[in-house]
Amino acid sequence: MLKICKLGEEVLRQKALPIKDEDINDDLRALADEMFETMIEANGVGLACPQIGKSIRMFVAMADDDVKRVFINPQIIKTSDDSVPYEEGCLSVPQVYENIMRPSQVTVQAQDQNGKRFVLEAEGLLARIIQHENDHLDGVIFIDRGDEEFAKKTAEQFAKRAERAAKKAAEKEAKAKKIAAKIAAKKAKKNNA
Repeated sequence: MLKICKLGEEVLRQKALPIKDEDINDDLRALADEMFETMIEANGVGLACPQIGKSIRMFVAMADDDVKRVFINPQIIKTSDDSVPYEEGCLSVPQVYENIMRPSQVTVQAQDQNGKRFVLEAEGLLARIIQHENDHLDGVIFIDRGDEEFAKKTAEQFAKRAERAAKKAAEKEAKAKKIAAKIAAKKAKKNNA
């Protein structure tokens, strides 16, 4: 499984770079396959490259029709006039959900994993996934589209989590160094005896 970046990591706020035609190759297809595996293992329905630390314009999606779709250099070219609320979540913001208003239908143009260009009209869950994942390519996270206060609290909560994790990692590293130093001292003492 690939590591999924969490809210607060810089890559999630960067605008991803377009993928050149010559870079649509076996390596990129293998990455898409790994992204599907990671997404399915994490119980997600979409995953964008910035979420796995790669600032390139590609995402994968699998809506309720169970069709695996790869979108390279996607562009939403049309949205419906009507918007609908839906409770969204995100693998990069685990256990956080909020009702987000989005257009109910979208038309997207992109390239598939073989570089072939396509246009897709989507509605329902697939339309929502496309918009959510496409946002990731522009450094936008779903909480940015909801209540401002909720977004602020969520960002603060994740900053505190990251701080605690970093502190724990530093303590673990210091403990490991201390143990290594004791072992080295014992070996040195034994060798000098």
